[in-house]
Amino acid sequence: MPKIKIHEINGVALLLFTVCVLAGIAITQATKQNAYAIAGILAGLYFLFAIKIVRQWEKVAVLRLGRYVGLRGPGLCHIVPIVETLSPYVDQRVRVASVSAESTLTRDTVPVNVDAIVFWMVWNAEKSILEVEDFVQAITLSAQTALRESIGRHELAQMITERETLGRQLQQILDEKTNPWGITVQSVEIRDVKIPQALEDAMSRQAQAERERQARNILGQAETEIADKFAQAAAVYRNDPTALHLRAMNMLYEAIKERGSMVIVPSSVVETMGLGGMLGTASLGGAKP
Repeated sequence: MPKIKIHEINGVALLLFTVCVLAGIAITQATKQNAYAIAGILAGLYFLFAIKIVRQWEKVAVLRLGRYVGLRGPGLCHIVPIVETLSPYVDQRVRVASVSAESTLTRDTVPVNVDAIVFWMVWNAEKSILEVEDFVQAITLSAQTALRESIGRHELAQMITERETLGRQLQQILDEKTNPWGITVQSVEIRDVKIPQALEDAMSRQAQAERERQARNILGQAETEIADKFAQAAAVYRNDPTALHLRAMNMLYEAIKERGSMVIVPSSVVETMGLGGMLGTASLGGAKP
């Protein structure tokens, strides 16, 4: 994260410094008295360090002899050099902190690397300046610690499938910690969850084995249903021999109806089921052009 820096000398102060110096030099040349040039330089230096510009999204605290006297900004602000000083400028826009937890154990003792993004902003510049030394670093370290603690409370499956829930929990933990500093955490997003390659391969094999088990279960269920249907058909054929004969005749016809096919049937079957007439009809039908 970039560190907060006090703004450099602004263009308005530099312009006033130049005007004062040139005016002093011009008056000195006109009156032949060097005191006006010195006065112009001193006035220019005063404006150079007394005029500050605070941008629209910033706030800055004024300290008079070390005591806090108020906030300034946005726009132009005036301070008394030496007597009054400014704190670092506080950016009140939404900012992003990237945090990571490497080789952290989950609840089921699986080492993971987790990357997260924290969206936060300063809602009270006075508290952020007076209550914490470096709130940017405090946010980053607090988010990293909270992320490690949250990983230890969840199992690997939850880390992968419930990222939004984990992010909301982290947001609540961080928001409670940073509110006294005048900072609010708007959201936390889990960007990536990485596991060791060996464990990833093992999980892939486990998923493949689970799919094969499901396929075998479905196949076994289908075989069971087919067996039940065959048992029902056998019961029907057992009680109705004519239906069995018709089924056999149909199967035989399906086998010999294609030209060039040959089926060998025992003579006992022909005599028992009366298939001679059907075979002859089928042969005559196959002999037709």
